[in-house]
Amino acid sequence: MPEPTQSPAFTSFEELQACAPLKERKVLIIVENLPVPFDRRVWLEARTLKAAGAVVSVICPTGKGFDKRYEEIEGIHVYRHSLPLDAKGALGYLVEYGAALFWESYLAWKILFKHGFDVIHGCNPPDLIFLVAWQFRLLGRRFVFDHHDINPELYEAKFNKRGFFWKLMVLFERVTFASASVSIATNESYRRIAIERGKMPPDDVFVVRSGPDLTRVKSVDPVESWKNGRDYVVGYVGVMGEQEGIDLLLESVRYLVHDRRRRDIQFVLVGGGPALDDLKNLCADMGLQDYVTFAGRAPDQELFEVLSTSAICVNPDRVNPMNDKSTMNKILEYMAFGKPIVQFDVTEGRFSAGESSLYALSNDIVDFAQKIEDLLDNPDRRAEMGAIGRERVERKFAWPHQISSLISAYLRVLNK
Repeated sequence: MPEPTQSPAFTSFEELQACAPLKERKVLIIVENLPVPFDRRVWLEARTLKAAGAVVSVICPTGKGFDKRYEEIEGIHVYRHSLPLDAKGALGYLVEYGAALFWESYLAWKILFKHGFDVIHGCNPPDLIFLVAWQFRLLGRRFVFDHHDINPELYEAKFNKRGFFWKLMVLFERVTFASASVSIATNESYRRIAIERGKMPPDDVFVVRSGPDLTRVKSVDPVESWKNGRDYVVGYVGVMGEQEGIDLLLESVRYLVHDRRRRDIQFVLVGGGPALDDLKNLCADMGLQDYVTFAGRAPDQELFEVLSTSAICVNPDRVNPMNDKSTMNKILEYMAFGKPIVQFDVTEGRFSAGESSLYALSNDIVDFAQKIEDLLDNPDRRAEMGAIGRERVERKFAWPHQISSLISAYLRVLNK
């Protein structure tokens, strides 16, 4: 499958600023599920477009520590709106998405008159931002779809069924691709979906991976308090949702603590989400509350402390069509910190991590636990795997390697 034509190679913001390929262009980014700049991918995209000379505005939700309705950060205009709840069930999602679409539409019109925009850059989930983009089509504004999640597979993973709402997800995805002038995929699996399922021309689909910014993501000194008096920390970073496999991780912890009698490991889980309270209750029911720390959604300093203190990091995402095709940001962050990884064997997870990870049998909590134990008992192997992961990020996945593809996508849409 041929790759789309690339722009001149850019590997730094300084090179972009010197060339300014998007000078006097104006971009509006809409993201619904995380605030900016907490959403690292969206913030890197916004900063890249700003460095390329564009005027950049962002619409996003409020969140812990990101409560201002407007602020200018690094020359980027950030507009935030509230959301009513962390959605659960069909009614909850309807309320959340309806409120988000109202605020996104209102703020988009406000931004059009105040700052202007040539392109709306919509980041899913959900696949509904085309409803905002449609309002500006007659004004000549184009739509770029930034494909973060495959929502039909995500729905099936969450609810373990298809049916009416799954068919809606399929429909929304089709209309989103049909509405987009250009699509941005996070990996080759998503690119194939855009071309084969979304019927997009290959030259209109660009792979921009969620590579970490190594100038900002840096190790710090380990913090002993995260160990809770134990020898090792096993770290996890990510959303606390029903499909992330945290319940499988807790089953593995129970096996290690109660069956293997490993009392020297503290598991530290960083992240928030709709399943956080349920997972805390499950942890308590298993008698693991002293061995598992739920840090919640943490600022960068605490996140960097946890990752720097961890002996290994884990990704317990279930093996299913959603996770098999998705690149998880946490994997690349673990690699950036030089940490060996244990995960289940999924296609894109293996592509990203390579030999920096061990791969447990599909959804097998005992094999997952045994691989954690094997790595903890082998410090030389941990060091070797961590070094492999860091080198892979530096050579292939870090954000400088994604800049040219993002700029190529914009040159494509602006010249169509």
